[in-house]
Amino acid sequence: MVIENFCNDQMIRIDKALLDSVTAEARSLPRKRKNYNFHKEYSDTLQRLLNAMEPLSYIQPHKHQDPDKREVFFVLRGRILVVEFDETGNTRDHVILDPLNGVYGAEIPERTFHTIVSLENSTVAYEVKDGPYSPADDKNFCSLGPKGRLSRSSSIPRQPA
Repeated sequence: MVIENFCNDQMIRIDKALLDSVTAEARSLPRKRKNYNFHKEYSDTLQRLLNAMEPLSYIQPHKHQDPDKREVFFVLRGRILVVEFDETGNTRDHVILDPLNGVYGAEIPERTFHTIVSLENSTVAYEVKDGPYSPADDKNFCSLGPKGRLSRSSSIPRQPA
């Protein structure tokens, strides 16, 4: 199946104009985030995309298992909190991706619960994940946190004191 926003066989240029365009679309959507796919088909073995997110937009905690997949996030603009959880929902590790502070990316291993949260306006990440993509089994969600968008009073699970 051919998908929206795929790129042809020419060089893909990731520039300010593209980031601004995807960001504008994300701002207009209820979830305040938008993917822009570079892979041609869901069956591609390497999924590559931009993920534009506004503050309080986040990805519900999930893991990629059966089939197992790695996932990598590189922040191109803005700041993103990346959090890993153990099987009981406690925070195992976290990092704030911020290119202005020299922290550019994070790789999440297979079978690891994780989430990302936008911390700044106009945040855009370049995301790479093993393929193929199948909506039926791409993500195994856990019961942590709300779906799709946080409120100012929301919190993510924290490490036990």
